Amino acid sequence: MNTQQLKRHCQQYPGTVETLHGEPSNILVYKVEGKTFAYFKTSEPERWRFSLRVTPDRFLELTDVSGVKPARYMGRFHWVTIVDVSKFPADYLTELVAGSYRRAVESLSKARQKALNQNASAARSGDPE
Repeated sequence: MNTQQLKRHCQQYPGTVETLHGEPSNILVYKVEGKTFAYFKTSEPERWRFSLRVTPDRFLELTDVSGVKPARYMGRFHWVTIVDVSKFPADYLTELVAGSYRRAVESLSKARQKALNQNASAARSGDPE
């Protein structure tokens, strides 16, 4: 999976908003209802490094993998950075993104989760909101 494919994958989750932040952060962020679930670094020398949140167990597992490290400033919250997504197994990467998205949604209030699910169901069925 390359960077463009991963961007499209992140965009396909219900309620996802993509935001490009310029100087000084230089990141492309994917959020659901204001909760970040993934981001890319957009400036050199770390251009297109990809970060996402994982479970504590996955954090320990992944930080032992070559090309994966704790995310800068976010590692203590179990965020990891994948240095080169094209060298990472695509199916595992999509599983990790899905988990990060799910964790973001689960951190929302029950009312916001319900509204998100209703909007996603309406979008799938083609009904206007």
